[in-house]
Amino acid sequence: MKFFIDTANLEEIKQANELGILDGVTTNPSLMAKEGITGEKNILKHYTDICKIVDGPVSAEVISTNYNDIIKEGKNLSKLHKNIVVKVPMISEGLKAIKYFSLNGIKTNCTLVFSAGQALIAAKAGATYISPFLGRLDDISSSGIDLIGQIRHIYDNYNFKTEILAASIRHPMHIINCAELGADVATCPLKAIKDLLNHPLTDIGLDKFLKDYAKGNS
Repeated sequence: MKFFIDTANLEEIKQANELGILDGVTTNPSLMAKEGITGEKNILKHYTDICKIVDGPVSAEVISTNYNDIIKEGKNLSKLHKNIVVKVPMISEGLKAIKYFSLNGIKTNCTLVFSAGQALIAAKAGATYISPFLGRLDDISSSGIDLIGQIRHIYDNYNFKTEILAASIRHPMHIINCAELGADVATCPLKAIKDLLNHPLTDIGLDKFLKDYAKGNS
């Protein structure tokens, strides 16, 4: 399973990359705003700065909602760097744009996916990735993890090449569950990635090893 970090914070991206396990980055307008990055020029520069840190897919989201503008915006984003993946919302105009992009060699990430039906038609349109939002489904008492399993089953039935990019991940168990079900990618906040490192028995064991070593060399 590939690990992406879900942030627009350059320092967090650097930290995740230094762990040696980072495969890519996802962002969205909310994450950009959280970092105080506004205005088209600044946002485009920020995508380029991210691409300089990570040699892997970087999802850059369109803000247009009609076909022609999505195409125009997506083309401009794709020209920023070879690793840019155009992030397109799961709406009818977005679906048509995904088909266009897929026919013209532009990679896409279909975002805001909340059902197996949406995932099915995004794959039919040729999306490179689809992003089901686990945490937001959990927030409304629906199972995001069950959706991952359902999509995996459907994609395997028909040998779709679209990759399942599990998004809106809140904690380490989301990551483990996604790995068990065969999600291709998990995009996570830095904390969730770092929390995978932690186990009390690791801490206890290391502490004992170090104390025993110190006793033998005192």
